[in-house]
Amino acid sequence: MKIRSRLNPSKPCFSFEFFPPKTPEGEKQLWETLEDLRTLEPGFVSVTDGAGGSTRDRTIDLVSQIKERTGIEAMAHLTCVGHSKDEVSQVLERLAHARVENVLALRGDPPKGATAFSPQPDGFRYAAELAAFIREKDLGLCVGCAGYPEGHMETASREADLRHLKAKVDEGCDFVITQLFFDNAFYFDFLERARRIGINVPIVPGVMPITNFDQVQRFVRMCGATVPMRLQLELERVNDNPQAVMQLGVAHATVQCMELLARGAPGIHFYTLNKSPASRMIVSALRMRGET
Repeated sequence: MKIRSRLNPSKPCFSFEFFPPKTPEGEKQLWETLEDLRTLEPGFVSVTDGAGGSTRDRTIDLVSQIKERTGIEAMAHLTCVGHSKDEVSQVLERLAHARVENVLALRGDPPKGATAFSPQPDGFRYAAELAAFIREKDLGLCVGCAGYPEGHMETASREADLRHLKAKVDEGCDFVITQLFFDNAFYFDFLERARRIGINVPIVPGVMPITNFDQVQRFVRMCGATVPMRLQLELERVNDNPQAVMQLGVAHATVQCMELLARGAPGIHFYTLNKSPASRMIVSALRMRGET
């Protein structure tokens, strides 16, 4: 089923993001996580493409297996980085052959060691170009793209970043999943500005429950997300107590999700880091309160 048909504010869905594991132990944990989260009846799950397209084959295999083994709708991330047009065409054919109906079109991060994005010869410079190419292939895919409530770190301004998003939607993207954020004000401002310039597709907020203080600090540096000062101080206060950090992170994300859903978000996309406890606790709490 195409993801765009599952994004409805009157019946919001939960979704979860995973990355291809690098070890047999990691793969075992991923399948255990999927099995645990399957009982929550997610609207879909997504599988990332590694930096520089480094996990392309594993991404395709995982997405195909998830749909076949669990029945959960699965979406593959597809990046411009490290891919020529011919390679992207082959990937799309493989996904269509595996009856995968959804893809997330991304520019992607530079390969490890590179300081800046550089397109492949005969490749794509922007996610908008990739989205247009996917549409030209006419394989019936539902295409999503990324949005950045606080602006992409490489973009000169939030207004310029929003114009890039408009270009992606104009090229045929059916929905948007946002980068993670910890302050809902950024999402609602982003949504308002997007609607004002004619971006009318569903915009799904991306939420990452904080379960590890050092880990979230790394993510903040990588993507530029802002941690509210009160939350930052509370995290620093309990930093030497992992259980307290997780409880605080889950509580904060639960409150985030409650407000997002109450104000019309079409779903919540959880960045899971291939683990289920935090996301499971949040979704269970929301359902107990009748939020979904």
